[in-house]
Amino acid sequence: MGRKISRALFVRSGLYSLAVLPLLSASLAGPAAAADQDLIKKGEYLATVGDCKACHTAPGGQPFAGGLYMPTPVGKISTPNLTPDKETGIGSWTDAQFYDAFHRGIDNEGHYLYPVFPFPWYTKVTKDDVMAIKAYLGTLKPVHAPRKPLEMAFPFNVRTALFGWRLAFFKEATFKPDPKASAEVNRGAYIVEGLGHCGECHNKANILGASVWSGRLEGGQIDGWYAPNITSDGREGVGKWKNEDIVTYLKTGMRPDGKTVALGPMHETIYDSTSHFTDDDLKAVAAYLKSTAAKQSISDSESSAGQPTEHVDAAAYITHCASCHGQDGKGQAGVIPPLAGNGAVTSKGPENVIRVVLGGLEASNGLAPMPAYGSTMSDQEIADATNYVRSHWGNQAPANAGPGEVAELRKKAQTMLAMNRPQPCAPYTDQTLDQAIKSADVTSKLEKMDIANMLPTIDDILPGIKKGAPSANPDNITNALIATYCPIAKKLPDAKQSVAMGDFAVLTYGQAKKNGQPN
Repeated sequence: MGRKISRALFVRSGLYSLAVLPLLSASLAGPAAAADQDLIKKGEYLATVGDCKACHTAPGGQPFAGGLYMPTPVGKISTPNLTPDKETGIGSWTDAQFYDAFHRGIDNEGHYLYPVFPFPWYTKVTKDDVMAIKAYLGTLKPVHAPRKPLEMAFPFNVRTALFGWRLAFFKEATFKPDPKASAEVNRGAYIVEGLGHCGECHNKANILGASVWSGRLEGGQIDGWYAPNITSDGREGVGKWKNEDIVTYLKTGMRPDGKTVALGPMHETIYDSTSHFTDDDLKAVAAYLKSTAAKQSISDSESSAGQPTEHVDAAAYITHCASCHGQDGKGQAGVIPPLAGNGAVTSKGPENVIRVVLGGLEASNGLAPMPAYGSTMSDQEIADATNYVRSHWGNQAPANAGPGEVAELRKKAQTMLAMNRPQPCAPYTDQTLDQAIKSADVTSKLEKMDIANMLPTIDDILPGIKKGAPSANPDNITNALIATYCPIAKKLPDAKQSVAMGDFAVLTYGQAKKNGQPN
């Protein structure tokens, strides 16, 4: 009896142990698994703050698989694969190697990284944050994508040659909070000066592409665009902006009063990165920028303030621009942005105005699309119009645009609306609208369209779009249809392409608004 009892107790206790073991394992693994998920979620957010996906995704390629060629002063370099593929990605990288890439600018084989990877800023990112990013990247689907070759001439294609650059321009660092600043300002500083690497574009740069730290955040050139002054200066920077203005701009791409709209690389940065920041982080960035020392990049001798403007020819502006933006540069509220006091107009460099005139602008934040005038205005006319808007209505920017600069930027200008995307005629990435366009047989209708029947064709298309995408606003409808029409318009003679696309964009936007699409 006793043995039976003993056996029964043994068996029952064994069964109990087997039954309880998974529960114990679950209770022990639960917090660990939850912690892992929290780390991965944190890493995903930090990768967004660092805008990693934008640079490490080639046009039409797999996210984070690299292959995007980045321009530098000495040639082009393709971005590497960040997926956990063990042969071509970071699947075999150790934690220490991954941290070294951020903190020291050295890869897993001990080679110097080119500073197109912004390690001069990432060096300040904490190890915990770097490991969170690695944890997130480790959850991605592995993609076998070998690194594309460098497009650089000797000696710049030899990584050991970077030793001199690093010696002159790079210093390992860690972020040190300012004890006199608030926690919010320090958080903003950590983002702006670290993972956000804002100075990569907004700092002055020397001929070798290195940031000139004495010109920190006071504006710089980037791939044919001008990244404006974002110090607290009241004339050129954000000194007169309210904190909430900065938050709204980084969230939507437009200042609430419509006087500043994100262009070029900043448009992409907002779309891919800052629009996904938490409200607290946006407020922190705003607080930090407002706390920076005010710096002016435009000297009094360069400014057009108080300078005679008789030499600035108004004919080009009056002929091509005044009908929309007005003789007073105030535009049309909620439809056409003002040029008076516009941040893109008043920057030190004229590049942004020139690029917009050449390539146009997509519809955004309720504002109508702007047609491209690259094929209808000469280099001299564009320079004249640029100088006019930069030196009138209280704008005090230098009237320094010339036809030679316009000619150079013309080579980089893309087809209208594609200028805000990685490649000309890039597809519009909205699945609902894409499906609505396919269901309404839009492409075949646009292929049959010409200038004479453009308006009837648009009126025929819009009801089908509304049915398939009832919540889409006029901005998105216009941009999606332009993306669909773009490859069709590209078949037209060069002189007619931008005109046809401009007419189509303006008519589509007007009809979409008229037909009661929600905005």
